[in-house]
Amino acid sequence: MEATVVTGTPSLYLLGGLLVLWLCWRALERAWLRPQRLGRALRAQGIRGTRYRFPSGDLSEEARLLAAERTKPMPLLSHGISRRVLPLVHNTVKEHGKVSMVWAGPTPRVILGDPKLVREVLSNKFGHFRKPMLPTNFIKMIGDGLSNHEGEKWAVHRKIINPAFHLEKLKKMLPAFTSCTSELINRWENLMESGKAREVDVWPELQDLTGDAISRAAFGSSLSEGTRIFRLQSEQAQLATRVLTKLYIPGYTYLPTELNRRIKQNAEEVEALLKGFVTKRENAMKNGRTDDTDMLVLLMQSNVKEGQDSGSSKPVISMEDIFGELKLFYFAGMETTSVLLTWTMVVLSEYPEWQDRAREEVLRVFGKKQPDIDGTHQLKIVTMVLYEVLRLYPPITFLERQTYKEMELGGVKYPPGVKLLLPIATIHHDPDLWGTDVEEFKPERFAEGISKASKDAPAFFPFGWGPRICVGQNFALLEAKIALSMILQRFEFGLSPSYTHAPFPVSTLQPIHGAQIMLKKI
Repeated sequence: MEATVVTGTPSLYLLGGLLVLWLCWRALERAWLRPQRLGRALRAQGIRGTRYRFPSGDLSEEARLLAAERTKPMPLLSHGISRRVLPLVHNTVKEHGKVSMVWAGPTPRVILGDPKLVREVLSNKFGHFRKPMLPTNFIKMIGDGLSNHEGEKWAVHRKIINPAFHLEKLKKMLPAFTSCTSELINRWENLMESGKAREVDVWPELQDLTGDAISRAAFGSSLSEGTRIFRLQSEQAQLATRVLTKLYIPGYTYLPTELNRRIKQNAEEVEALLKGFVTKRENAMKNGRTDDTDMLVLLMQSNVKEGQDSGSSKPVISMEDIFGELKLFYFAGMETTSVLLTWTMVVLSEYPEWQDRAREEVLRVFGKKQPDIDGTHQLKIVTMVLYEVLRLYPPITFLERQTYKEMELGGVKYPPGVKLLLPIATIHHDPDLWGTDVEEFKPERFAEGISKASKDAPAFFPFGWGPRICVGQNFALLEAKIALSMILQRFEFGLSPSYTHAPFPVSTLQPIHGAQIMLKKI
């Protein structure tokens, strides 16, 4: 027995040594050799930019620049946010051109500031440019939904989800929008004495509004039932930002850190709440006590129908898939519309002449009656205002795609594993595309629609572009038009002296010091 142990020990040492050497080689390949190869391949084709710095690339510099910008408020009536929200991209484009390179850890990120290249990437006819793989914790936080899927899974999910966003279905959700906004307006009016203006921080108020609306329209629940979910999802979005700005270390998300524990707790609580919603709808559907005004029901019905059409007695997507879609829809549905409405109220406070024009249009179309969908199609000025706010203050400041095999784009052959950064905020503020008045609020740019507003397309893509354009775009814009119309019917508003203009990318582009508005009843 002793001879066996002595004889086996050198073999174990050898295997252990080989394993250590293999792990060291993998680390060296990932953190140094591969970045050097990719960098040389891109520079050889004329892509200029920053040099790779072991091990975090430009992540530390990006964090430093963002922290510096966060401490500095912007002047009022100033809309030049590109430098503030994407400082590394702004500086790199300025120094190296609209197609240039930075580093996210050991991965090169090629900035595509040319709309023609953006169009080619987002058209993605053959799925050649995919969304980068996200950390497991990030997916758990926000939801593993449609925007994260690729290929056949994306196509199936999109087909099942699409019916819920058809115009006739959105019409049935209108009472949820108007009811939620009426409650908000009544609450604001109760704060005011006759004829006197009152300061209100509209940012948290509008978050509550859109959270309430998404709860009622999507799940048929009230704010009291849905508030916990959208609070948790809002926190998850902020935690997600912290995760994505860190250097990715394999296995780190499984460590019992305070951040990871909080993410896990939130995800489990959201899933339990959503499971309750789904169980209620399943029971109602079985008993024939539900209708199709509820987006969750629409999703479940579409899922069952797709299974039947394909000859299966089972739904096409799993309950876990539905939970992922609901989490993502809750986050996207709340955040996008709340930031759009907030920046719209801020901007219209700065430009009272446009506020008056929008109000006159709303009163001409609706009078003092509650808005309806048919009337929203007549709101040309309101639509122009919303588009211009989306141009100046896009909720999402950039998109990313990644090559998974060698791809040619704009005469450059990109090796597998290169990230392509599509800087929405930078392109929305490019004077070559929008003119020398690019930083000015001019809704008339969109008088003839989106296609003629800029010199190239898609120079305006706040909801993405191409086949993967946000499925909830019409939902968000309809909700914004309804809410803004009802606010304009009942209030005049201007900026409070306590307001600090400080847009900053958290999960979406948010006012980090709030949005203090002086409201006055009409």
